[in-house]
Amino acid sequence: MSDHKPTFSVEEVDAAPAPPRARVEDAEAPVETSAAKLERKRDYLEGFLAEKPQDQDPGEPGGAIYEGVIDALKEIFDPEIPVNIYDLGLIYGVEVSPEASVAVTMTLTTPHCPVAESMPGEVEMRVSAVPGVRDCEVNLVWDPPWDMAKMSDEAKLELGML
Repeated sequence: MSDHKPTFSVEEVDAAPAPPRARVEDAEAPVETSAAKLERKRDYLEGFLAEKPQDQDPGEPGGAIYEGVIDALKEIFDPEIPVNIYDLGLIYGVEVSPEASVAVTMTLTTPHCPVAESMPGEVEMRVSAVPGVRDCEVNLVWDPPWDMAKMSDEAKLELGML
């Protein structure tokens, strides 16, 4: 061991200058081209949109069976109006049981509609054909009565009402 003791000096001052403050303008941003930034945003958005909800109940809105039923209903058109029955507002409710039984509550534009006898059967047939659906029951109701306010904006646009 050495007997050498470190030496140091002390300088007394009245005040020390404040250190410089960090500023956003002083930070060096990585150079990113517009195309690279757009591609990064596109990758993020595609990943976000591709992500499926975790543990989604197939019978709830957003679930495979429920959405399949809605898609099937959108393929059925009113013979007198060139709009599907879902956007027309004829479907009052879709319920999917845990056993994949589907109950559709619907109405028609009027009780004297020419398809009053055939439309519920077509709905039952189309919904029953959706993958995962065990069976379908269609309940035709007249209360509340259908009116044009029940139509979707897409249907109103199609019919020139917007």
